[in-house]
Amino acid sequence: MSAPRSESSGVLERVLAYGLLVVVALSVASFFAIMIGTWNGMQQADFAKGLWPVVTMAPYAGLPLAVLMLVALVLISGSKRKRSNQRR
Repeated sequence: MSAPRSESSGVLERVLAYGLLVVVALSVASFFAIMIGTWNGMQQADFAKGLWPVVTMAPYAGLPLAVLMLVALVLISGSKRKRSNQRR
């Protein structure tokens, strides 16, 4: 009865880990895109056109989301480990 639950938490851990990796990678890539755009002479008004507002806001939303995902991953892993140690 507990086997499907531990397997589902394993899937949840994998989804959180890969999601965390993707969110952090996109946020860091956005940060570097802003740095490169600024280095190439873009002005503040240029960042308000096209896709740049999304690129600009990605680190502001992505990094806190990544921290929340990391906390959730640690809590899930800790509870899984606690359940595993209680069975012994």
